[in-house]
Amino acid sequence: MNEFLRTLGHLLTLFYYWIESMILFFVPKQFKMKDVTDELVLITGSGSGIGRLTAIKFAEKGANLVLWDINENGIEETAKLVREKGTKAFTYTVDVTNREAVYKTASKVKEDAGVVTILINNAGIVQGKPILELDDKQVEKTMNVNALSHVWMIKSFLPDMLQNDHGHIVSIASLAGLGGVPRLADYCASKFAAVGLMDSLEVELHAMGRKNIKLTTICPFFINTGMFNGINSKLFSILEPEYVAEEILTSILCEKGTVIIPRSFYVLIAMKTMMPNRSLLALHDAFGGSESMDLFTGRTKDKIH
Repeated sequence: MNEFLRTLGHLLTLFYYWIESMILFFVPKQFKMKDVTDELVLITGSGSGIGRLTAIKFAEKGANLVLWDINENGIEETAKLVREKGTKAFTYTVDVTNREAVYKTASKVKEDAGVVTILINNAGIVQGKPILELDDKQVEKTMNVNALSHVWMIKSFLPDMLQNDHGHIVSIASLAGLGGVPRLADYCASKFAAVGLMDSLEVELHAMGRKNIKLTTICPFFINTGMFNGINSKLFSILEPEYVAEEILTSILCEKGTVIIPRSFYVLIAMKTMMPNRSLLALHDAFGGSESMDLFTGRTKDKIH
């Protein structure tokens, strides 16, 4: 009987949170936003694009920034923009695929800046080639940047969050982490891995009874940062970086879990889980997904953001 009541209680909790999330989906963004003044926010890939814009937005909210990127000039420019907002910025030139470099730099961050309370795994790379045209090193690079680096970062900064019972981990994943796209097999695999990592970590923290370590996974459509130059979207507009950065900030301040941008894709992702494969392929054809990457060029020099 006790086990039955326990199970019933969990099921009632399930429906309560389900209804709550449906209500909050339509509540104005300003509802229940947390204060990040003097929080220490680390953003990988913050030398340009979404990483830079997100850093600036956190600075405007009073947070201090730790900026990581492989591009030294990029993060110094971001740091300048952050400091103009009146907050601190600490810069580190790091290759996040180098596990030992990540661990070493993480220790230096703690000495220089203090304990990181919000970790945003944003660094990413795209190749944009059919799977048989990818060489092995390109596949490894994609997985290392987009997925394995998240593991090294989490292992570096989660212990302090657990010790202080306070923290927030964010993964800038992709809609490509929820569904397949032609010429992005390695990219999709890496983003599926990032989404799976966050899903698993959430359950792991829950099992530990750690309710004050928050997780947010961001899954946006193609963003107009140059990383996906040349892609063709028949029905959906390419997202503007400023809009995505604002959505990222809001999602973190509201402590949302998995966030899909734009919202219209919630319906398509739900449909994907229920329809047969042939219907899914027909959906790709109807919305232009099958040829979306045919004219892809990406960035001409550096495809890491």
